[in-house]
Amino acid sequence: MDRVMSTALCSSEKAIGLKEEPGFDGRVVVYPSNQTLKDYLSWRQADCHINNLYNTVFWALVQQSGLTPLQAQERLQGTLAADKNEILFSEFNINYNNEPLMYRKGTVLIWQKVEEITTKEVKLPAEMEGKKMAVTRTRTVVVPLHCNIIGDAFWKEHPEILDEDS
Repeated sequence: MDRVMSTALCSSEKAIGLKEEPGFDGRVVVYPSNQTLKDYLSWRQADCHINNLYNTVFWALVQQSGLTPLQAQERLQGTLAADKNEILFSEFNINYNNEPLMYRKGTVLIWQKVEEITTKEVKLPAEMEGKKMAVTRTRTVVVPLHCNIIGDAFWKEHPEILDEDS
């Protein structure tokens, strides 16, 4: 699935196997305070975790146990996170806590300043040949992170996200 979605996201052609182009839900919202924004993003990450845990167990039941999607859905109805973790571990030998953070926490995109060093040829007016020099510049780029944003550690590490001037 990861490869199919990467192909769909990164190429100009339609990915093989997809009936439709992938769609994304995007919103622009102004929140009244930084704390409200942090609470909202924390809720979204918790929701990502809940959905991924369900889907991990669901597809293990379908693909490895041979249940139909309806049977897997019925088996999971009313289960809690602890129940799903137990199914994964006892039936499939999967410790959900060892799954990659990308799946458990989702992807957070942040703007981050990075320094780039490039080599440029510089010619002074009186010189025939230029000199190659290393030039450092600072750029702001989008960086994908797979980390926990619930709690204060993430926000202390990236205070620029909530700065008024950024």
